[in-house]
This record gives sequence, structure tokens and C-alpha cells, in this order.
Amino acid sequence: MTDPQLALTMLGLFIVLVFLGFPIAFTLMAMGIGFGYYAYFDGSRMWRAFERLDETASGWESWTTWLDGFISNRVFDLFVNQTYTVMANEVLTAVPLFLFMGYVVERANIVDRLFTTLNIASKNVPGSMGVAALVTCALFATATGIVGAVVTLMGLLALPAMLKARYDPSFAAGIICAGGTLGILIPPSIMLIVYAAASGVSIVQLYAGAMIPGLILVALYMTYVVTRSILQPSVAPKPTREEVPDVPLGKLLWMIATSFLPLAVLILAVLGSILGGFATPTEAAAIGALGGLILAICYRALTFQRLRESVYLTVRTTAMVCWLFVGSYVFSAVFSYLGGEELISEFVTGLDLTPLQFLLLAQLIIFLLGWPLEWSEIIIIFVPIFLPLLAMFDVDPLFFGVLVALNLQTSFLTPPMAMSAYYLKGIAPPEVKLTDIFKGILPFLAMVFIAMAIVYIVPQSVYYLPEYFYGR
Repeated sequence: MTDPQLALTMLGLFIVLVFLGFPIAFTLMAMGIGFGYYAYFDGSRMWRAFERLDETASGWESWTTWLDGFISNRVFDLFVNQTYTVMANEVLTAVPLFLFMGYVVERANIVDRLFTTLNIASKNVPGSMGVAALVTCALFATATGIVGAVVTLMGLLALPAMLKARYDPSFAAGIICAGGTLGILIPPSIMLIVYAAASGVSIVQLYAGAMIPGLILVALYMTYVVTRSILQPSVAPKPTREEVPDVPLGKLLWMIATSFLPLAVLILAVLGSILGGFATPTEAAAIGALGGLILAICYRALTFQRLRESVYLTVRTTAMVCWLFVGSYVFSAVFSYLGGEELISEFVTGLDLTPLQFLLLAQLIIFLLGWPLEWSEIIIIFVPIFLPLLAMFDVDPLFFGVLVALNLQTSFLTPPMAMSAYYLKGIAPPEVKLTDIFKGILPFLAMVFIAMAIVYIVPQSVYYLPEYFYGR
């Protein structure tokens, strides 16, 4: 078996092991070291000292010398170097800070106030409760970036209220599932940080480039909710005065000032400091973490137990991301050394694709990978396979990254593996069936594809803000 064939065997075996349920980060490391041991094997160098031993050497000396030769394979040097490279990556230092901000804000009891306020403020809009739920999801998802937390909290808070207001169960479920996934697209998104670390694209420009496409997707969601509520009023009846009471203007303004504004100011402070060049993403993440703590204190929601939970979850998720990077770096280095990257490049070149066909093929593969895999695994493991091919088809990595971020919305929304649907089903009332949730998700899935088409047709939607802020 030639080295390129061995590289493809390595990739295929990894995919099989993933589907069998093996831990992905440690599978990557084990396969990288295992195949790398073969790739970097040099017996004459590794056991040179062992072969020089004379007959007078003791059994212990012989054993330790042989073992020293066994572990002197260069793949172990590669593993150490790649681990250090990941841990020293300045872009990734923003990840734990943004995670901590999200976990603290999640526990600050702000979502119920925000939803109630927006529900009252938008009561004259068709599908008002759905609009309020969608805006709440978008704001909360942007602040936390944690899809499961947003869908679960909004499912506990907004779904019962919408069902009580006689909303169609599938329509209500679709709004919550779709809104909860926006946090991995709209800055400050952790997914964009991970893509920047994997691709070498400036995270600041990536944040700027993702802003307008993110707002386009939110606008499409809102348009669908309002339009369907007008054309089919039975799915979103107008709320009665008992369901949404009249509130004096002064009291409503105070509710907005104490629920909507604090979260909006926190998000704008983080994004503004990054886009305005006043702080690096890591410094802005630190501002966000401090702001999240201040919010929790102001809402009297900061307890030692909640703080400990936030720190624990931050450390656990950060460790998962870092070990995924370590495993991916080792795996990809060995895969490339064996000639796998060159083989894939030659294969794709031989297909004689246009840039559009290449983008469609790449996005189709990422869409299919989104069924069994998490976004972090797709970004860290599989997206780097496409990155060397971008220059061949004259595709900008910034533009490609925004398309990927949009595409990965579908990984949470595509049946039968739509994770947001399972998050919601876990806390939904028994009368809300999984098939109802899937049915409600599908129109929002169509909105994602429309957003991707708009971004491709109008690439300035990606480039306008980077050019405006940074003269890209």
C-alpha cells in the first residue's frame, strides 16, 4: 500500500470510528500518532544506541535503551509541538472568555424579563409572540453562543406561553429552534473564532464580514414569521388582553431599560470595541466576561453555585475545543505527510470544476457532515481539508468562512439529526411531538439556503463592513 493510499485509509477509518461513537478528539490523536509512527519510522536512527550495546549490558539497561529508542520516533516530537502551537494560539484565548460570558449571562435570569418586555412591546405586530421569541433568541444566542442553552431556556419560557396563546405547536417550535442557532453565526460567535484559528483569517475581519449575512438571516426569519401570521392567522392568533396586558408607556420604557438595553449594551460594547479597533477579540471577550458578571450582580443572580457552574462549564468546553485542535493538527500533519492532501487536491483538480461548482460541492459535503457531527468537529477537522483548495478556485477564505457559518445553521435544523429539535423535545410538553418540531423547522431551513444564495449573489454583503472598517 502506497503512502497516499494509507492516508485515505486513515481518513476512512477515522470516519468509521466516529460513526461507531469513539471520542473524536482522542481518536484523532490516537490515529495521528499510530499512522504517524509508521510514517516517521526510522529503525536505524531510533535504535542506534540499542544496537551499540555490548553483551555485558544488563537486562535493565537493554530494556530501557530499547524503550528509549521506541519513543524517539519523530511523531512524538510532532505531537508535543502541535500541542504547544494550539495552547500558544492567541486567537483561541478568546474562547474561554466568551464562553464564560455566555454561561454567566445564561444564569443571570435576564431571558424571562427580555421575552416579557418584547412580547408586550410587539403585541400589535402579526405573530407578535413569535416575533418576540425570535428577537429574544437572537439577542440571547448572540450573547451566549450556546445553542443548547438558548433552545432549552426559550423552550421552558416561551413555548408554554405560545401554546397557551393557541399558537400552532410546529410553528412555535420552529421559531425557537431556528432562533436558538443564530449564536454560532452572529458575532461575537465562538464558531467564527475557531474558524479563524483553523484558517488563519483575521477574526476581526471575519466578525465584520459575518454581521450583514447574520442580519439577513434574522430578517428572513422575521419576514417568514410575520408573513405566515398574516396569511394564516390560525397558526399565530392575536393575543388577548389577558395574555398580553396593556402597559403604560412609562412602565414599558422602564421594562425595556432594565431588560433589553443591558444585554444590547453588553453585545454592542463587545462588538464595538472589536470592530472599532479599540480592543483585540481577546480583550473584548474579557470586557464581555466582566460585563456578564456585572449583569448577574445587578439582577441579583450571581451566587457561588452559579459562578462555580459557569467556571466548570467554561473549562470543560474550552478543554474539548483545545484537544480537538491538538488531535486535528496531529492528524492533518500526518495525513499531509503521507500525501493525502496532495491526492485530494489532484482529484478535485481533475474534476475540472468551476468556482461555483466547487463551492456547491464543498457546502454540500459540509451540509451532510452536519448530520452526525458537531460544528466544532466540522470546522476543526474537515474544513481545513478544503482550505488549501480555495486558492485553486480563487475563493476568498473570508467569504468561504461566512458561507460555512451560514451552512452550519443547518446542522442544528436538518431532520433526522437536528440537535436543536432534540434539545427542545427534551423539555417540551408531551403533546408537542418530534414530528411537529421537524415540520416547524423545515421552512426556516429553507430560509438558510435563501440566505446563502443571497450572500453568493451579493458578495458585498460579506465584504462591505471589512472594507468600510479596515479598507480590505
